[in-house]
Amino acid sequence: MKARSSASFAALTAALALIPAGSASAGSCSIHGQEKSFGPTYVTSLRVSGTSCRRGKQVVRAFHDCRRARGGIKRGRCPYRISVLGYHCREKRGSIPTEVTGKVTCRRSGATVIHTYTQFT
Repeated sequence: MKARSSASFAALTAALALIPAGSASAGSCSIHGQEKSFGPTYVTSLRVSGTSCRRGKQVVRAFHDCRRARGGIKRGRCPYRISVLGYHCREKRGSIPTEVTGKVTCRRSGATVIHTYTQFT
């Protein structure tokens, strides 16, 4: 029995090694050093499920490009009916006179991209 479980473990380890690092995953994505490169003043967090972090970053940039095209980066909105790289996004905002904070959830079949941002006005 011990030889069989060792063989199973070896097979599982080999199979996991074949999965590319950028493949679909669930969890937080590192945006350290890139916080200002997505469109708003700062993207503060990025989480993905069912897709890669690379694709998540593309969705975030496309969402903020959509905002910019529909009212500017400070006041613009990207309506749910607009598809952003095949994702439909919902945004919740809070604001004070000097900044807007938002949480955006974008979904496409089994994939989800969630990010938060801060935009100084």
